[in-house]
Amino acid sequence: MQLTVTVLGNKSAHFIAEILAAISSCNCSVLELRLSRLAQSTASYLLVDGNWNHIAKLESILDSLQNRLEIHIQTIRPESSYKKNDGIPYSLETISLDRNNVIEDITAFLFEREIVVEEVNASCYQAPYIQTPMFSTKFILLIPPEVRLLALREEFLDFCDHLNIDAIIEPIKR
Repeated sequence: MQLTVTVLGNKSAHFIAEILAAISSCNCSVLELRLSRLAQSTASYLLVDGNWNHIAKLESILDSLQNRLEIHIQTIRPESSYKKNDGIPYSLETISLDRNNVIEDITAFLFEREIVVEEVNASCYQAPYIQTPMFSTKFILLIPPEVRLLALREEFLDFCDHLNIDAIIEPIKR
């Protein structure tokens, strides 16, 4: 059985050590862990695996940790009938002037074409030398096998030209 855990805390990432200790004490294992600092907050995402009784014990320990450490914890038990998405893994990177709806426009384009978004990283920064606000994104996508890759790439690059976005879309090579 699996459990997804989302943790949000102020400033310090020290809470992750206590959460990992709790996972270990419940005889569960971490399948995936991500941690990011966002302004004065720290966010962590975990995928935990264990027997149903160990997961139940972990959930109760996480409730007590939440109160003691003054953090926010959300848990979800993923459906066991989850079907892994088929598709060709692609990387998509964009850079543009910062404007309010850049990320919304890009994600809407992808979702309208039923492209699976596995991961997104986005940030705003000041361009070197001219201090103009810029916005960059990096997506990991799964493009369904029935989508014509050349047509999708051409359509996406036309979309980006129209919005003055510089973009690179390419297969992930391993």
